[in-house]
Amino acid sequence: LRWIAFGPTILLTVASIPLIATRGLNLGVDFVGGLMIEAGFEKPVPLDRLRKDIGQMNVGEVSLQQFGGPTNTPIRLPFPPGDDAAVQATVKHVQSQIEAKYPGVKFRRVESVSGKVSGELINDGIMAVLFAMLGIAVFSWFRFEWHFGVSTLVALFHDVTVTLGFFALTRMEFDLNIVAAILTIVGYSLNDKIVIDDRIRENLRKYRQMNIKDLIDLSVNETLPRTVMTTLSMVIALGSLLLLGGEVLRGFTAAMVLGIVIGTYSPIYVSSSLLL
Repeated sequence: LRWIAFGPTILLTVASIPLIATRGLNLGVDFVGGLMIEAGFEKPVPLDRLRKDIGQMNVGEVSLQQFGGPTNTPIRLPFPPGDDAAVQATVKHVQSQIEAKYPGVKFRRVESVSGKVSGELINDGIMAVLFAMLGIAVFSWFRFEWHFGVSTLVALFHDVTVTLGFFALTRMEFDLNIVAAILTIVGYSLNDKIVIDDRIRENLRKYRQMNIKDLIDLSVNETLPRTVMTTLSMVIALGSLLLLGGEVLRGFTAAMVLGIVIGTYSPIYVSSSLLL
């Protein structure tokens, strides 16, 4: 089925790259810096009205986005000049003013990151993902042969690109939790890939005269029950967390669910096919 699988694989990968380049990622406070106050209102509040009310507080340019429902609104503000005391004063000022105009509001979380720290986090996050992918490819190269390393690197690039494209399309917040999810996805995909590659190497010694296409197909199918059961177990656990884990974990869990599905698909239909 490799030629049938290459179609959606190439389509998703090629579509994700311009999507990331044009729409970009909805970067969280971790990466852009500033303050983020997540407010939960008793009933839906028009964003234009809320933006006007916060704008009158003289706290800088405000960015609003409803997330997880019409009553849940993350409020993003510039990082105030000064020390931690200035940050706390700004947060208390904004919260008290909102409480006065919207009784019953609840503040679910507050985050603050300076611009310098956010820049360092972006660089560290990118380097973490790149070094993880490169290290895994080198490991596969030395553990097996260079063909395995190249196919692994391409499959991991596919996994990461499609995941980033999903976040660019949905505009879900992209923060350090998502970077952690991507690194976990890379590790999960590698785990499945190593199991298949190890079985291919065993069968290469066992069936020396077998056609390589049939041998790879045999190896994939011998490991398939294990792969399916592991994936189903992960999806059930993550599905429960996605439905019941709350807004804070929703982005991380969504990335993990998507990544587990992609990380199961790519070792079978991407890297094994490329190995052939």
